[in-house]
Amino acid sequence: MPSVLIASCAPALGRDEDEPLLLAALAEAGMAATVADWADPAVDWAAADAVVVRSTWDYAPRRDEFLAWARKVEAATRLFNPAAVLAWNTDKRYLAELAAAGVPVVPTAWAQTEDELDAALAGWEDVVVKPTVSAGARDTARFRPGERAAARALGARILASGRAVMAQPYLARLDADGETGLVHVDGAFSHAFRKGALLSGAALGPGLFAEEEIEPRVATAAQRAIGDAVLAAVADRTGGAPLYARVDLVPDADGEDAVLELELTEPSLFLTADPRAAARVAAAIAARLH
Repeated sequence: MPSVLIASCAPALGRDEDEPLLLAALAEAGMAATVADWADPAVDWAAADAVVVRSTWDYAPRRDEFLAWARKVEAATRLFNPAAVLAWNTDKRYLAELAAAGVPVVPTAWAQTEDELDAALAGWEDVVVKPTVSAGARDTARFRPGERAAARALGARILASGRAVMAQPYLARLDADGETGLVHVDGAFSHAFRKGALLSGAALGPGLFAEEEIEPRVATAAQRAIGDAVLAAVADRTGGAPLYARVDLVPDADGEDAVLELELTEPSLFLTADPRAAARVAAAIAARLH
C-alpha cells in the first residue's frame, strides 16, 4: 500500500477543512496517509512514497527554512508540489512573470525601499498593501482614500522585516462579486468557489489566516480560459503541470477578471465546494505514484 505524508504545521493540525476529506479520499484510493508538521525534526519524510504539501501555513516568516526542508525532502522522496515550484511561488513577484506571459493580472507596483514605497502607493487612492512573501492574508490590509499614512506605515513595517512590498488597487466590484477561485488538479480544472472580499482595517497579525466566506461558484468560460492560460504559463516556467493549483481572480471596474494570486504552495483547495474534488486530488496523487 503506497504511503503518503501530508505536510501541515503544528498550529494548523485539525483546523484545515480539506484535511479529513483528503485523508478519506486517499484511503478510498488504497493509500495510507497521515499528517505531520513540516518543521518536526522527528518525522521521517523519506519513509513515505510521497510527501504532499498542504497546510504549511506558518512558512512565511521562515521561508528559507521551509525551502531548505522542501529540498531535503525532495532529495529523499517525491514531493508535490516540487521544491523549485515552491521557491518560485512563495514570492509574489511571480505575478510580473505571468503578466509578461500575457496573462491578465491585477495592476501591481513593487517596492524594496521606502522611496519606491512612496512611488508604489501614489498610483491608487484605494489600495491594498501586502508583502511579496506572506500567506493567509497576513500583513495585508486595504486602505481607503485619506488613509495613505496608515498604508505607508504598514509598508514601512514590511520593509523593516526584510521583505519587499506590493501595492494593488482595491477593485470595488469585489464588494458585491467577491473573488473567484479556480482549483486545478494535475493541470485540469476541478472546481470553483466564491470568496468574500478583504475587509479594510488593521492587517492580520500573528494568526495563521484570515477568516473568509466561501461558497461554491460556477466558473464562466472566460474565467476558465484565464485559468488555463495561467496553468500553461506555469508548465512553461516549471517544466510541467503542478499536482494542485489555485488561481484567484477578481473583477475590474468593467467586470473583466484578472489574476490576484496564483497559489501553488499551501492553498486551501476548498474541497467542500465540490463533492468529487477530494477524489480527484487522491486520484492524481495515485497516478503520480504509479
